[in-house]
Amino acid sequence: MLVTILIVVLILAVIGALPTWGHSRSWGYYPSGGLGLVLIILLILFLMGRL
Repeated sequence: MLVTILIVVLILAVIGALPTWGHSRSWGYYPSGGLGLVLIILLILFLMGRL
């Protein structure tokens, strides 16, 4: 159940991090950098068996 929720949240974060809308073009790499950090943390937790 938790993995399904995490997958849905990550998919929404990927869509939200894309700079395709006018208001998000000035954000730079902040959304995708934060998303990358979350993915790295989740990968480490998964490999350690805590997720």
